[in-house]
Amino acid sequence: MNASLRRITTAALFLPLLLLSGCLFSTRRLPVPKQPTMTQTATPAQLAGRLNQQWQAIDTLTATVNIQATVIKTKEGVAKDYPTLRGHILMRKPGMLRVLGQLYGVTAFDMASDGKNFTLSIPTLKKAMKGSNSFRKKSANALENMRPSFFFDAMVVRGLDPDDLYSVTADTVTIEDSAKKHLYSVPEYLLSIMRRKAGTQELAPVRVVTFNRDDLLPYQQDLYDGDGNLETQVSYQAYRDYDSVTYPSMITIKRPLEGIQIILTIDNVTENQTLKDDQFVVKLSDDTKIQNLE
Repeated sequence: MNASLRRITTAALFLPLLLLSGCLFSTRRLPVPKQPTMTQTATPAQLAGRLNQQWQAIDTLTATVNIQATVIKTKEGVAKDYPTLRGHILMRKPGMLRVLGQLYGVTAFDMASDGKNFTLSIPTLKKAMKGSNSFRKKSANALENMRPSFFFDAMVVRGLDPDDLYSVTADTVTIEDSAKKHLYSVPEYLLSIMRRKAGTQELAPVRVVTFNRDDLLPYQQDLYDGDGNLETQVSYQAYRDYDSVTYPSMITIKRPLEGIQIILTIDNVTENQTLKDDQFVVKLSDDTKIQNLE
């Protein structure tokens, strides 16, 4: 037996002994995530019931917000931030919405929808766009693809429709507080909402709602289009009480396919005020140029 073969044979004989003795291992200390002080439990039926109850309890919502929009061109590595606007949002079920954005008291845009069609006015340009709430043909200008449903679906998490199917999984994520240099464990429930495709055994994703288990409130919602693509991602942060209404103080809406991100910082929110039909109508001046969107 040559020397090289003897060395290999000797190493093969002693390797199991070294592994068992721990001679090949070293130990490092890792940061230990802090555990939550309270973790609640709920069954899938209870989570779905909470979502339905919260949705059914709201008929209208009025919010005063700051709106910060960003258009992200991932392939070019460019992000364009638009000025922060003072905004007012009105919504009334089943689908009526009004969003008004102002800069230094001047209206930057005014958008309203009756649930099926919408009008988006840009008074400073004497320009308005009208069209269906759903996309038919997308514009090269990302902000022209903004639709009322972006806001409506984000402001209140919908309940389940009668033909929705759902499942729940439990998970724990670890987040970092960079200011305090701490790691935190966040137990969560993921409520996956699906629908069966007609005539098949295939389930199509509709939404995934993530609940934080310390309070069982939704803090993320992923919405999918008919082809199963992630269409909208909404995160809900820092819930607080607004005159007996518990509501997130920041809502981030991301549209990955269009490269749009909208951050809403909530100043005030009120539920179930009376909102009339004329509050969901955009008034256009006679010299406004109207573009009909497909």
